[in-house]
Amino acid sequence: MPETAAPVVLPARVAFDNASQVLEDLARELSARPDPVILLDPCKDFDSSLIAVLLELIRRGQAVGRRPQLRAPTPNLLKLAALYGVQGLLFDE
Repeated sequence: MPETAAPVVLPARVAFDNASQVLEDLARELSARPDPVILLDPCKDFDSSLIAVLLELIRRGQAVGRRPQLRAPTPNLLKLAALYGVQGLLFDE
């Protein structure tokens, strides 16, 4: 059985002031992985910028045939995604 790579872990904070840097850092890490997975629950301090970051990571992944899997969303992240109407785009339902 092949060993899977460890997931990429979100930083503890993603907000307007660091979202662009987080996006570029995560995109760089994910680009080298054949089956990208992002672990979401370490991120406890976030605003709607996190939704934009996740949507862009998915868009970039789909463009190269490797959509990242988003794992362990927090209840607050699920609520925010539902508020913006993107829960179905982000998370497997």
